[in-house]
Amino acid sequence: MPAPVTVVRFNLVEPDATPASLGDRYRAALEMAAYADDRGMTTVQTEEHHGAANNWLPSPFAFAAAVFGATRRIAVTVSAVIGPLHDPLRLAEDIAVLDLLSGGRLVTVAGIGYRPEEYALFDVDWKRRGRLQDELLETLLKAWTGEEFTYRGRTVRITPRPFSDPHPLLLVGGSSKAAARRAARLGLPFFPSAHLPDLEAYYEERLAEYGTSGWTMMPAAVTPLLHLAEDPDRAWAEHGSRFLHEARTYASWQSSDIRSAVRSGATTVAELRAEGVYRIVTPEECLALGLDSYVLHPLSGGMPLDEGWRSMHLFCENVLPRLKDR
Repeated sequence: MPAPVTVVRFNLVEPDATPASLGDRYRAALEMAAYADDRGMTTVQTEEHHGAANNWLPSPFAFAAAVFGATRRIAVTVSAVIGPLHDPLRLAEDIAVLDLLSGGRLVTVAGIGYRPEEYALFDVDWKRRGRLQDELLETLLKAWTGEEFTYRGRTVRITPRPFSDPHPLLLVGGSSKAAARRAARLGLPFFPSAHLPDLEAYYEERLAEYGTSGWTMMPAAVTPLLHLAEDPDRAWAEHGSRFLHEARTYASWQSSDIRSAVRSGATTVAELRAEGVYRIVTPEECLALGLDSYVLHPLSGGMPLDEGWRSMHLFCENVLPRLKDR
């Protein structure tokens, strides 16, 4: 069997941060990414949200560039970029440069988001988000050919061409049929935001309808966010409120029709622990999970940096070598 995928997730949340403390957190995340790279972890995952009081990362591509500068092999997945908030031509350039810089290690999942206030922040019409996403994806694919094309009535050409052939890995994310149709129409892979086999089947039906080809990268039915500790009871007692803060923030942004693999309904630390979306486990308990992918979340909810490092060390030194031999 192939070794499981191993992911370290960073959203850089820190409630009540100072510029100094947040700078320390960003630099620690880069050091953790380099450490994960040296020990053979698969992926750094990051994401995009704007105007959050707890400082949720708003600039995933800037962070990805820093990670690429600090690493040699590990991939960076932006999951997800909120497509309609970006200028299509500039995003095409930014991704091309990152693809060249990293030697093809960037994976971009393009979603449309679910927070109208983020659209309002950038004066983007929420009601046009589907059309804007279509334009963005179509523009990226044309821009990365390096050839001239028509954009908003003008002839344009974007350089440089990316490293990856035919283009950097670009997936369409979401939990709606509209997202699945969009991916199928453009012949792009589909990234459901949760384990949604019916939506995967719908995507495959649309591929056949459009005469395009693609594939699905779908989260497993169980995809917990992991934190490692020698004493999980202690970690829950000391840091459970940090996990709960992040879980409740994320849940508060989503309407009932939004599906997410890491959405929590918990309102207390005890409920969160019982629910299993966030899990604090020992190395032996982690191995016993038998997952196809392990998502380590060492700085969740403003976790103290030393606690985050303890989690990283326990996973990379006590779990990762044994996963490779599984």
